[in-house]
Amino acid sequence: MFLKKSAVLFAAALLIAGGITGCTKKNQDTAEAKLVIGLVTDVGGVNDQSFNQTSWEGLERFGKDNPDVKVSYQESKTESDYEPNIEYYADQDAALIWGIGFMMGETIQKAGTLHPDRQFAIVDFAYDDPAVQVPNNNVTGVMFAQEECSFLVGYIAGKMTKTGIVGHVNGIPSPIMEAFAVGYYAGVLTANPDVKILGQYANAFGDPAGGKAIANQFYSENADIIYAAAGATGNGVIEAAKEQKKWVIGVDIDQNYIAPDNVLTSALKRVDNAAYDISKQVKDGGFKGGGTALYNLKNGGVGYAKTGNHIPVEIIAEVDQIAARIISGEQKVPGTAAEIEALFPGKYNLKSVSNQK
Repeated sequence: MFLKKSAVLFAAALLIAGGITGCTKKNQDTAEAKLVIGLVTDVGGVNDQSFNQTSWEGLERFGKDNPDVKVSYQESKTESDYEPNIEYYADQDAALIWGIGFMMGETIQKAGTLHPDRQFAIVDFAYDDPAVQVPNNNVTGVMFAQEECSFLVGYIAGKMTKTGIVGHVNGIPSPIMEAFAVGYYAGVLTANPDVKILGQYANAFGDPAGGKAIANQFYSENADIIYAAAGATGNGVIEAAKEQKKWVIGVDIDQNYIAPDNVLTSALKRVDNAAYDISKQVKDGGFKGGGTALYNLKNGGVGYAKTGNHIPVEIIAEVDQIAARIISGEQKVPGTAAEIEALFPGKYNLKSVSNQK
């Protein structure tokens, strides 16, 4: 009788244990079932000290604040990596897939059509033209008013140059990169219309050696401040500034930490804030895809860095007043070559590598 009772109790214990084990496993499975958000970098790579890096920093910050979301990135070494990297996240049933950089525009558009149940967001590319709209409205272009932050740092350069000559190194020609240059030129010339500006496209976002060569040429022509808006190519401009003991203006993130004695300021493009903001909307279920999201001075999407205390307080006060006028609409900032030509005829002279001579 005792043995039979013991056997029954043991069997019951096994059933209870099995039930508990099964319940625990189910809870674990539920805990592991995370929302997936992935990011595909441009060819500059995730450590480009520019917009790829700040995009990932924003998504990484979002992941830390939301442990129920799994975030990660795939790094593109060449343009041929875009499609397989995007498909990697589509295969993982990612709720949102980020593409970083306008060079990925067509690939993201194609992916949006192939995967209508996924949301896609791309930095620096707009799908407003009906001819390139993704029919499912599941691709969102994320644009920034780079001409506004470039205008502010250009104004600083125009005010602070001692030689009357400043420079600008750009990446690959496109309307977006033109806006960087136009804004900078306009800011410089608004501060001082007599300043000479040396400008050139490097035709690359991942060529620090090429950026350094252009910067050294400009410094040899007596430029004392150079604005580098060229992704990882700009890292070479910063290196040249350190060696030449000259000023350089960074881009996208506050690059003062790279060369504290040489980075005068940086044009801030808060891709990190945009990555966080849109990812949160997707997680919360309130995101409506399609169209273009614009980040500018008014909503904190762009700005300029004051790290290092290199800029005199009176110039900072002027720049902040200009920023307020831009936000109110009182100060207009050109964003195209035609617009700056109308304001400052004959002053816009940005060259490409092929025609630099």
